Amino acid sequence: MDLFNVYPINPINIVRAQGSTVWDAEGNAYLDLYGGHAVISIGHTHPHYVQRVTEQLNRIGFYSNSVEIPIQRELARLLGEVSGKEDYHLFLCNSGAEANENALKLASFYNKRKKVIAFSKAFHGRTSLAVACTDNPSIVAPVNETDHVIFLPFNDEEALVEAFQSYGDEISSVIIEGIQGVGGIREASVAFLKLIRSLCDQYGSVFIADAVQCGYGRSGQFYAHDYAGVDADIYSMAKGMGNGFPIGAISIAPKFVATYGMLGTTFGGNHLACAAAVAVLEVIKQENLIQNAAQVGAYLISELNKFEQISEVRGRGLMIGIDLPSELAHVRKDLLDSYNIFTGEAKPSVIRLLPALNTTKEMADQFLTAFAEILKG
Repeated sequence: MDLFNVYPINPINIVRAQGSTVWDAEGNAYLDLYGGHAVISIGHTHPHYVQRVTEQLNRIGFYSNSVEIPIQRELARLLGEVSGKEDYHLFLCNSGAEANENALKLASFYNKRKKVIAFSKAFHGRTSLAVACTDNPSIVAPVNETDHVIFLPFNDEEALVEAFQSYGDEISSVIIEGIQGVGGIREASVAFLKLIRSLCDQYGSVFIADAVQCGYGRSGQFYAHDYAGVDADIYSMAKGMGNGFPIGAISIAPKFVATYGMLGTTFGGNHLACAAAVAVLEVIKQENLIQNAAQVGAYLISELNKFEQISEVRGRGLMIGIDLPSELAHVRKDLLDSYNIFTGEAKPSVIRLLPALNTTKEMADQFLTAFAEILKG
């Protein structure tokens, strides 16, 4: 049996990793400033993480949600403390797509409505309703197509008001990334997020903050949406949550009432996943990684803004988009091929930096030096 060929891959076999350094099978070292799509939040094979996961696996790795799993409550308590949402409730699943799927479903259970507002260039996942809310027709199969989703221009306040005026009593939820990832590191404005909150309150709709990529401290605040100073009704999260171990979740405001069977999962919240997630939060807290993300990210953004060849630098914290003119579309490949630096991309020519939250200024300087040398030609 061969693999189903759906990924364009770099011909590099990574066999070992530590912190923000990864090594290939030939022993070559690379600086990892992408972390596998913003997944590596506390660095590869962090000692505390490895210890926590190993100890848990030596006791029990899995049992279903038909029994008490105390580490779930430990995770919920710690997440509430670190995120500042201590009165919210936690539902655990396995991925970002699942988190958004459950958020959209819970909103519909809550107000008995069907319509969802999503935005241009949004990416919310590949499962049925999550992908229907994703602005990329090439990954939406005919079976996923629905007229329940209304796409509006990102950050267009007038269009949002008009949509609520037209469909307000039918709108179940509004789902938005605080900073769009796949969409090119585009930040929702403070005014736009506040307007979503206001309109959802006015019309009885649910505000879903997709923090799958932009959350977990990456922006310099726990949820990227926090910079607007308003609370969402549901926060979805996944990528940075387990530092590579598959786990997702939604954090749910107190106004939602749970009933048996409303949501469910076989693997979600298993012992091993929770141990990984607890370890991540413990390291984020102990090592002040949210503050570090803010500081190192601000330094990177400041230095990048000095390059006249860059069209635009966007983002917050360690979620940075470098928008390049088409003639510099080769820069990302050059960074990998000539300088052994992993970065990400957003089409057509945006370099995405999504490194671990404990990235240092020295690592930032290593990247900036390589970037400058490539631009010099």
